[in-house]
Amino acid sequence: MRPRYVPLLLFAALPLTGAAEPDRQTIARAAAVHPVSDAREMHRWLSRVPVTANFPSDINATLRRAAPAFVIELSSTSGCLPCGDLWSKLQSIARGHGMKVRVIGEHEAGIRAGRLDLPWVGHPVAWLRPEGDDRRAIPIAIGTDHAPNLTRNIYLAIKMQTGVRAAIGVRALSKFTGIVGATPRTATNHGGD
Repeated sequence: MRPRYVPLLLFAALPLTGAAEPDRQTIARAAAVHPVSDAREMHRWLSRVPVTANFPSDINATLRRAAPAFVIELSSTSGCLPCGDLWSKLQSIARGHGMKVRVIGEHEAGIRAGRLDLPWVGHPVAWLRPEGDDRRAIPIAIGTDHAPNLTRNIYLAIKMQTGVRAAIGVRALSKFTGIVGATPRTATNHGGD
């Protein structure tokens, strides 16, 4: 039997709990999620993300035509820098194509992620769904991203909702950045109150 090796950098991101070897999902989550607490750190991670350069010729017409039938929703929380960044980019894209954007709460976002068996990684997560059906949401961003990548993901999610085979659309989606807000540390009560 060959020994299994996992790069040391992945273990560096994992909490030290004294437990045995972490499972694959824990390792993948640690490698794919980048909590940031300041603008410099967020832009440093964003600078590593490739920007979509090739767009389908019908992208603008598709987005304008589909705008009344779809809504973009994102989870957010106070003090979340990537949430504000994603919100402003989605607002700009939505204004240009006549789409609606709204914020959803963590509870609703968690339920939605659970339906797709996605681990909850933090805020923001953005979804596109038909206006009248909150059960058919497709994630278009996990963490903030570049506006061209978001535009392409919105287009592909619309295509998946209107007939393109999901496997084709998912393969074409830009990879999610995982640039999420750092969870604020809370003081623990050690008795005495």
